[in-house]
Amino acid sequence: MKKVALWTLLLIAAAIGLLTVPSHRTPAAPQAAAAPIVTPQKPIPEPRASKVDYHRLEARIAQLMQMPDMVGLAVGTVENGRVTFVKGFGETVAGSGVAVAPDTVFRWASLSKSVATALVVQLAEDGKVSLDTPLSRLGTTLKLPADARRVTLAHILSHRTGLVRNAWDDRLEAGTDARLLRAELGTLPPLCPPATCYTYQNIAFDAATEVIERKTGETYARVARQRLFAPLGMTHASIGQAGLESAASWAHPYHRNKVPTAVNDSYYRVPAAGGVNSSIEDLLRWMQAQMGAAPNVLSAQALEDMHRARVSTPPHGRRGPMDRALTGAAYGLGWRSYNYAGHALVGHRGSVDGYGSLILFDPAQKSGIVMLWNSNYPVAGRLQLEFFDLLYGLPPTDWLDLQAAKPAPAPQPAGNPQPTPAPAA
Repeated sequence: MKKVALWTLLLIAAAIGLLTVPSHRTPAAPQAAAAPIVTPQKPIPEPRASKVDYHRLEARIAQLMQMPDMVGLAVGTVENGRVTFVKGFGETVAGSGVAVAPDTVFRWASLSKSVATALVVQLAEDGKVSLDTPLSRLGTTLKLPADARRVTLAHILSHRTGLVRNAWDDRLEAGTDARLLRAELGTLPPLCPPATCYTYQNIAFDAATEVIERKTGETYARVARQRLFAPLGMTHASIGQAGLESAASWAHPYHRNKVPTAVNDSYYRVPAAGGVNSSIEDLLRWMQAQMGAAPNVLSAQALEDMHRARVSTPPHGRRGPMDRALTGAAYGLGWRSYNYAGHALVGHRGSVDGYGSLILFDPAQKSGIVMLWNSNYPVAGRLQLEFFDLLYGLPPTDWLDLQAAKPAPAPQPAGNPQPTPAPAA
């Protein structure tokens, strides 16, 4: 009788909501919303969750930050699709004591090209444009030399215009309107027949801005925010100089030896080529999306279209050890591809006056690194291979060349010998 009474009370309690049964099922997200990408704040992961020794990596970053050209730096990593490290180092303004944080905003520079290509590929999936549309039917201001009838939108986004490398960037930096420059590019002698070779561009690439605005009837910045930044939770991402300087925390630009400089708007005037700003947290979300974490925003086919190698990128000028280690270099749509130690990698680097940036990831392992810094110090970017050496379990290499970069020790007084410093980790 007592058992019956007890069961009766339990049934009554459940009926009125007093008894709850814990559930481990996560409610499905609404169909139209992109899957959220979570960025943990703890910089050091649990050892079992990671292949990378982050204590070692952070020690290397601490050494890097001792270099006289480094002011501020933000670094984030992903392993097997999840964020395993995100941290700021140094200062937003040299000597201010204001630390770089995970939400500090930097410039992306040429990493911005991946945003433009993502928007174009989305529009292609919507049937509003085709990657095979010839330049003559795109309705842009871009004019090319020689016979450009073969040049398509895909050729523009993979730098196969036939123009000399970085055509008229100097005039853009001098203040000339980018649309006027695009219209006059056709007066230049071609480096190669259009659509046949790789020559990196900014002004010609920014024809993508005109394509996107023409097909959507919206500003480029608004389209990027609505179709990419907001759905991916990139809350500090923006297009343009105002977006950088209005951020609650933003990294000010510096030349070598921590010499301050003003924010230059030249490449903000070609937003598809170099107009994005964001925090390292946002850049991590962008990398996760490139790994397939947000299929409602960037489909598997879109990622294939962007990342697939379309043209070889032979080296020009002097190549350092890192560039020699990254073999099979090629370009897709706003993305570079490489081979390193038997692994296929996708990424891009960026540089604009006072800022550096990079993203490099292994699509198969869904692992990679992102970096943002506020100085003209390209050596910082070599940290990417130190991360991949740790990820792949390779012997450590001093890619940062910190031993060679160390200033000579000050002479010591006679009779006061100093211990020999230990080699860098």
